[in-house]
Amino acid sequence: MTNQTTFASLNKEARKAKQQVIIDAAERVFASKAFNQVSMRDIAGEAAISHATIYRYFPDKQALLVEAFVRGIREIIKSIRTSSQKEPRDEIRDAAELFVDFLSRNDHYFKMMSHFMLNGDLSPERVDRLNATVRPLLDQFEIILKRLGAEKDTRYLAHCFFAALNGILITFRDYPGRSPEDVQYHMKLLAQMTARLFEQGSAGWK
Repeated sequence: MTNQTTFASLNKEARKAKQQVIIDAAERVFASKAFNQVSMRDIAGEAAISHATIYRYFPDKQALLVEAFVRGIREIIKSIRTSSQKEPRDEIRDAAELFVDFLSRNDHYFKMMSHFMLNGDLSPERVDRLNATVRPLLDQFEIILKRLGAEKDTRYLAHCFFAALNGILITFRDYPGRSPEDVQYHMKLLAQMTARLFEQGSAGWK
């Protein structure tokens, strides 16, 4: 029985490792092409597996897109939690800058998020998976806002903060006539200003 459990565990780990290889390949392809132009065959080729084999691990392209996005959101949450041992005003500024910086440097994650927001073609199962992934990020924003003194409608405030940061990315990430370095600096500055506005407003949100 012990050997059977060990082999089952090994098989499970091997499957997870193969899934990660496929997700890695999907991210590279999504970074180089518009989502609607990407096929499962493209991803299979990038992962160096057959077109038929990829379906053993992911049923469709939407499932792959969701899993790739989940990885990105987890990275953002990890970064924000790492900087959470600071004063609340420094914490919200760090959170704003980390969020904008990560999604501007990893543009394919931002494109994935935009796709989910603008297209309502995800299955209920995929929507639940996305909501479960984004919820801890909103939780983290809400914790920071409460530490700044907000007491009323703190979940809505967290949503507002999330939307404001996304608005910076939508508006300025492809701003014409500026170098990538200038755009990056500008968005970080706006993220800091947004954080300060929420910092000042939270104390009176009772």
